[in-house]
Amino acid sequence: MSKSLTEHALATIASILDHSESTRKAQKPLPEEKTATLVPADADGYFKLGPGPMEAIRFKWTVRRADNDDYFVEETIGENLPPIVSGPMTMEAAVKFVDDRESEARQRFEQLRNEMAGRTAVTDVIGQGGEV
Repeated sequence: MSKSLTEHALATIASILDHSESTRKAQKPLPEEKTATLVPADADGYFKLGPGPMEAIRFKWTVRRADNDDYFVEETIGENLPPIVSGPMTMEAAVKFVDDRESEARQRFEQLRNEMAGRTAVTDVIGQGGEV
């Protein structure tokens, strides 16, 4: 029974990713995130979004400057959860923190997507009566 649940879960995840890919191809290509990587002079409000097909589980990292010129990074998941706040830190450290977190999330997302694509291919072969 767990095999069919696993296959169902993988198929659901693959379907989400496939839908995300087909939607992305159907839409006009978005400009590169170069505008999102421009850091304001005081870094207050600088942000980056994590990858993923669903807003509800997408990460967002935002730099906030306190009145005493300390900087904090708010890390949120989706739009309805309260942020996890890191800091205080310097402006440069806050920007680096955001950039590093976004880069790590993108790398993990690509790794997961590649793993799922491989598993989906194996499931397809097995479903067709083939061997791996």
